[in-house]
Amino acid sequence: MSPTEATLEITDVALTRGERALVAGLSFSVGPGQLALVTGPNGSGKTTLLRTIAGLAAPESGEIRYGGRPIAALEPEERGQLAYQGHFDGLKKDLTVEENLLFISKLRNSSDSVSKIMHGVGLSAFRDRAVRHLSAGQKRRAALAGLRLSGSRLWLLDEPLTNLDSAGRELVASWIGEHLDAAGTAVIATHLAAGLERPGSMLVEL
Repeated sequence: MSPTEATLEITDVALTRGERALVAGLSFSVGPGQLALVTGPNGSGKTTLLRTIAGLAAPESGEIRYGGRPIAALEPEERGQLAYQGHFDGLKKDLTVEENLLFISKLRNSSDSVSKIMHGVGLSAFRDRAVRHLSAGQKRRAALAGLRLSGSRLWLLDEPLTNLDSAGRELVASWIGEHLDAAGTAVIATHLAAGLERPGSMLVEL
Protein backbone atom coordinates (compact mmCIF):
# COMPACT_ATOMS: atom_id res chain seq x y z
CA MET A 1 0.00 0.00 0.00
CA SER A 2 1.22 3.51 -0.72
CA PRO A 3 1.72 6.10 2.09
CA THR A 4 -1.38 7.95 0.88
CA GLU A 5 -3.50 4.84 1.44
CA ALA A 6 -2.08 4.06 4.88
CA THR A 7 -4.93 5.27 7.06
CA LEU A 8 -5.76 3.49 10.30
CA GLU A 9 -9.52 3.21 10.87
CA ILE A 10 -11.03 2.17 14.21
CA THR A 11 -14.77 1.58 13.87
CA ASP A 12 -17.12 0.93 16.80
CA VAL A 13 -14.51 -1.14 18.64
CA ALA A 14 -15.18 -2.79 21.99
CA LEU A 15 -12.35 -4.21 24.11
CA THR A 16 -12.40 -6.53 27.09
CA ARG A 17 -9.86 -8.00 29.49
CA GLY A 18 -11.12 -11.30 30.79
CA GLU A 19 -14.76 -10.65 31.62
CA ARG A 20 -14.21 -6.94 32.25
CA ALA A 21 -15.36 -4.44 29.62
CA LEU A 22 -12.71 -1.79 28.94
CA VAL A 23 -13.84 0.16 25.89
CA ALA A 24 -17.09 0.29 23.92
CA GLY A 25 -18.05 2.08 20.72
CA LEU A 26 -14.58 3.51 20.05
CA SER A 27 -14.18 5.07 16.60
CA PHE A 28 -11.46 7.28 15.15
CA SER A 29 -9.16 7.39 12.15
CA VAL A 30 -5.63 8.65 11.73
CA GLY A 31 -3.66 8.90 8.51
CA PRO A 32 -0.29 9.91 7.07
CA GLY A 33 1.29 12.77 8.99
CA GLN A 34 -1.17 12.43 11.88
CA LEU A 35 -0.78 11.57 15.56
CA ALA A 36 -3.36 10.09 17.94
CA LEU A 37 -2.59 10.39 21.67
CA VAL A 38 -4.46 7.80 23.73
CA THR A 39 -4.93 8.84 27.34
CA GLY A 40 -6.77 7.49 30.36
CA PRO A 41 -6.18 6.13 33.86
CA ASN A 42 -4.32 2.88 34.52
CA GLY A 43 -6.48 -0.08 33.53
CA SER A 44 -8.58 1.91 31.07
CA GLY A 45 -7.45 -0.18 28.09
CA LYS A 46 -4.64 1.85 26.52
CA THR A 47 -2.23 -1.06 26.21
CA THR A 48 -5.02 -3.42 25.13
CA LEU A 49 -5.97 -0.99 22.36
CA LEU A 50 -2.42 -0.78 21.01
CA ARG A 51 -2.00 -4.56 21.13
CA THR A 52 -5.28 -4.97 19.28
CA ILE A 53 -4.28 -2.48 16.59
CA ALA A 54 -1.00 -4.39 16.23
CA GLY A 55 -2.95 -7.61 15.67
CA LEU A 56 -1.76 -9.25 18.90
CA ALA A 57 -5.32 -9.43 20.24
CA ALA A 58 -8.79 -9.36 18.72
CA PRO A 59 -11.49 -6.79 19.55
CA GLU A 60 -14.65 -7.99 21.25
CA SER A 61 -16.54 -6.29 18.44
CA GLY A 62 -16.02 -3.63 15.81
CA GLU A 63 -13.37 -3.38 13.10
CA ILE A 64 -9.79 -2.19 12.73
CA ARG A 65 -8.50 -1.51 9.23
CA TYR A 66 -5.17 -0.26 7.91
CA GLY A 67 -4.93 0.85 4.31
CA GLY A 68 -8.54 -0.25 3.84
CA ARG A 69 -7.88 -3.85 4.91
CA PRO A 70 -8.63 -5.64 8.19
CA ILE A 71 -5.53 -5.90 10.38
CA ALA A 72 -5.90 -9.70 10.51
CA ALA A 73 -5.89 -9.88 6.69
CA LEU A 74 -2.68 -7.93 6.09
CA GLU A 75 0.04 -9.69 4.11
CA PRO A 76 3.43 -10.11 5.85
CA GLU A 77 4.99 -7.22 3.93
CA GLU A 78 2.03 -5.01 4.83
CA ARG A 79 2.20 -6.06 8.48
CA GLY A 80 5.81 -4.94 8.42
CA GLN A 81 4.48 -1.38 8.10
CA LEU A 82 3.26 -1.61 11.72
CA ALA A 83 5.78 -1.26 14.55
CA TYR A 84 4.59 -1.89 18.12
CA GLN A 85 6.79 -0.79 21.03
CA GLY A 86 5.28 -1.96 24.30
CA HIS A 87 6.51 -2.07 27.88
CA PHE A 88 9.12 -4.70 27.01
CA ASP A 89 12.10 -3.55 24.97
CA GLY A 90 12.12 -6.50 22.54
CA LEU A 91 15.93 -6.66 22.55
CA LYS A 92 18.20 -9.71 22.90
CA LYS A 93 19.65 -9.35 26.40
CA ASP A 94 22.93 -11.18 25.71
CA LEU A 95 23.71 -9.20 22.55
CA THR A 96 25.35 -5.81 22.65
CA VAL A 97 23.56 -2.61 21.75
CA GLU A 98 25.29 -2.52 18.38
CA GLU A 99 24.60 -6.21 17.66
CA ASN A 100 20.90 -5.72 18.39
CA LEU A 101 20.62 -2.69 16.16
CA LEU A 102 22.63 -4.27 13.33
CA PHE A 103 20.30 -7.28 13.46
CA ILE A 104 17.22 -5.03 13.22
CA SER A 105 18.81 -3.00 10.44
CA LYS A 106 19.56 -6.10 8.35
CA LEU A 107 16.18 -7.68 9.09
CA ARG A 108 14.33 -4.57 7.93
CA ASN A 109 16.81 -3.70 5.16
CA SER A 110 17.26 -0.25 6.68
CA SER A 111 19.37 2.37 4.91
CA ASP A 112 19.95 4.33 8.13
CA SER A 113 23.38 4.30 9.74
CA VAL A 114 23.42 2.25 12.94
CA SER A 115 26.36 4.29 14.25
CA LYS A 116 24.49 7.52 13.59
CA ILE A 117 21.37 6.21 15.33
CA MET A 118 23.39 5.09 18.37
CA HIS A 119 25.02 8.50 18.54
CA GLY A 120 21.61 10.15 18.27
CA VAL A 121 20.29 8.27 21.32
CA GLY A 122 23.46 8.79 23.33
CA LEU A 123 24.52 5.14 23.30
CA SER A 124 27.78 5.29 21.33
CA ALA A 125 29.79 4.78 24.52
CA PHE A 126 27.73 1.67 25.30
CA ARG A 127 27.76 0.09 21.84
CA ASP A 128 29.73 -2.95 23.07
CA ARG A 129 27.76 -3.41 26.29
CA ALA A 130 25.29 -6.30 26.56
CA VAL A 131 21.71 -5.06 26.82
CA ARG A 132 21.20 -6.88 30.12
CA HIS A 133 23.78 -4.54 31.70
CA LEU A 134 22.11 -1.31 30.58
CA SER A 135 20.03 0.89 32.85
CA ALA A 136 16.26 1.09 32.33
CA GLY A 137 16.62 4.41 30.53
CA GLN A 138 19.39 3.10 28.28
CA LYS A 139 17.30 0.06 27.36
CA ARG A 140 14.43 2.36 26.45
CA ARG A 141 16.74 4.43 24.25
CA ALA A 142 18.06 1.27 22.54
CA ALA A 143 14.51 0.01 21.92
CA LEU A 144 13.50 3.33 20.40
CA ALA A 145 16.62 3.25 18.20
CA GLY A 146 15.40 -0.12 16.94
CA LEU A 147 12.03 1.42 16.16
CA ARG A 148 13.74 4.17 14.18
CA LEU A 149 15.52 1.51 12.10
CA SER A 150 12.33 -0.45 11.41
CA GLY A 151 11.19 1.73 8.52
CA SER A 152 7.56 1.14 9.56
CA ARG A 153 4.89 3.66 8.55
CA LEU A 154 2.63 3.18 11.58
CA TRP A 155 4.19 3.51 15.04
CA LEU A 156 2.24 2.11 18.00
CA LEU A 157 4.00 3.32 21.15
CA ASP A 158 3.04 2.46 24.72
CA GLU A 159 4.37 5.07 27.18
CA PRO A 160 7.49 5.85 25.07
CA LEU A 161 8.74 8.49 27.56
CA THR A 162 8.94 6.07 30.50
CA ASN A 163 12.41 5.91 32.17
CA LEU A 164 13.78 8.73 30.02
CA ASP A 165 15.33 11.94 31.30
CA SER A 166 14.37 15.32 29.85
CA ALA A 167 16.93 15.02 27.03
CA GLY A 168 15.59 11.57 26.16
CA ARG A 169 12.00 12.81 26.14
CA GLU A 170 12.94 15.69 23.85
CA LEU A 171 14.71 13.26 21.52
CA VAL A 172 11.67 10.97 21.31
CA ALA A 173 9.38 13.93 20.63
CA SER A 174 11.67 15.12 17.84
CA TRP A 175 11.83 11.65 16.26
CA ILE A 176 8.06 11.37 16.33
CA GLY A 177 7.85 14.79 14.69
CA GLU A 178 10.25 13.71 11.95
CA HIS A 179 8.27 10.50 11.43
CA LEU A 180 5.03 12.45 10.99
CA ASP A 181 6.68 15.02 8.72
CA ALA A 182 7.70 12.11 6.48
CA ALA A 183 4.02 11.05 6.16
CA GLY A 184 4.27 8.47 8.92
CA THR A 185 1.45 7.82 11.39
CA ALA A 186 1.62 7.32 15.16
CA VAL A 187 -0.74 6.13 17.88
CA ILE A 188 0.73 6.73 21.33
CA ALA A 189 -0.60 5.67 24.71
CA THR A 190 0.76 8.08 27.30
CA HIS A 191 0.27 9.84 30.62
CA LEU A 192 2.48 12.68 29.33
CA ALA A 193 0.52 13.95 26.35
CA ALA A 194 1.77 17.49 26.96
CA GLY A 195 5.27 16.38 26.00
CA LEU A 196 4.17 14.94 22.67
CA GLU A 197 1.33 17.11 21.39
CA ARG A 198 1.78 18.92 18.11
CA PRO A 199 -0.58 20.95 15.90
CA GLY A 200 -3.39 18.76 14.59
CA SER A 201 -2.79 15.88 16.99
CA MET A 202 -5.87 13.93 18.05
CA LEU A 203 -6.69 13.17 21.68
CA VAL A 204 -8.41 9.83 22.32
CA GLU A 205 -9.62 9.53 25.91
CA LEU A 206 -10.46 6.09 27.30
